[in-house]
Amino acid sequence: MTEKVVVAMSGGVDSSVTAALLKDQGYEVTGMMMRLWSEPGREIFNRCCTPDAMANARRVAAKLKIPFYAIDAQDTFHDTIVTYFLNGYTQGLTPNPCLMCNRHIRWEFLLKRALALGSDFMATGHYARLERTPGEPIKLLKGIDPNKDQSYVLSVLNQAQLTHALFPLGDYTKPQVRELARQYDLPVAETKDSQDLCFLAGTDYADFLKRNAPEIENPGPIKTRAGETLGEHNGLAFYTIGQRKGLGIAAPNPLYVVEKDLANNTLVVGEKEEFGRRELVAKEVSWVSGQPPEDTIRAEVKIRYLARLAEATVTPLADARVKIEFDNPLRDITPGQGAVIYNGEEVLGMGTIEYAQS
Repeated sequence: MTEKVVVAMSGGVDSSVTAALLKDQGYEVTGMMMRLWSEPGREIFNRCCTPDAMANARRVAAKLKIPFYAIDAQDTFHDTIVTYFLNGYTQGLTPNPCLMCNRHIRWEFLLKRALALGSDFMATGHYARLERTPGEPIKLLKGIDPNKDQSYVLSVLNQAQLTHALFPLGDYTKPQVRELARQYDLPVAETKDSQDLCFLAGTDYADFLKRNAPEIENPGPIKTRAGETLGEHNGLAFYTIGQRKGLGIAAPNPLYVVEKDLANNTLVVGEKEEFGRRELVAKEVSWVSGQPPEDTIRAEVKIRYLARLAEATVTPLADARVKIEFDNPLRDITPGQGAVIYNGEEVLGMGTIEYAQS
């Protein structure tokens, strides 16, 4: 019996080539695209589901002669992802909504609808790989293209989700995918990639916060660790750990954001050597295999999507937490971001950074 797969389409080149590859491999392919929430009045700027993107996805589906469905996910996306984003910044954190979108929107909301159609699998255009060995947990691996590897944002997936997952682009580089799109004569072969958060609709995140959570504009002092006041910030949400530019203060040596003191609404700054941290604690940790390590392990850790892997010792704690001790101090450990744990090519798990310390 032919296996069925729903491809999560976006109107871009990656998901389009994913659909083409799977059809060539003999799957019965259906395209499905979500209508996500857009800020009222800015709908045409939303990266993920503009009318043009929807039209592109439909054209690709027609070219491949596969069924195509548009699914309304606007309310779920707003209540789950946009609210998470706004609440995180309100609490002085720097959240990563892409991690939560993959966990709750693509691989819960959309997967349920794919399975309800009788599909065996759901596929996305992520650059990652899966290793399936009978009788063992499915392994999530990096994509072979180091410039496009997206295993970081898939680290939230569990075994139940991975059982139904396909990532056919993990064995290709981006240039190869572009060439495949041309070979398939897909109308999106030259579509440009975008790294912006989809719901920001082309604006800076600070402007989005000002429009949708104006209470975040809460000025307060900028101080050194010694307590010297150097100036005033515009609201803690508008600054990131490690930031140097845009602080609006003068000092004989370069100063960086080293801490956000939410309790006192204070932005703490210091010189470069002051904000290196060797240790963090992450909460809400999920392990890809479904089981945490029995003891301390050596691993490599990414503290944000574009960060370099850092050698570390990882110790499981109670209450789904881990302590991560780095071999060398890191400058920009940021509460709210995801700490993703790797063993070579394999993703072991991830947690949300709760706090960092020396």
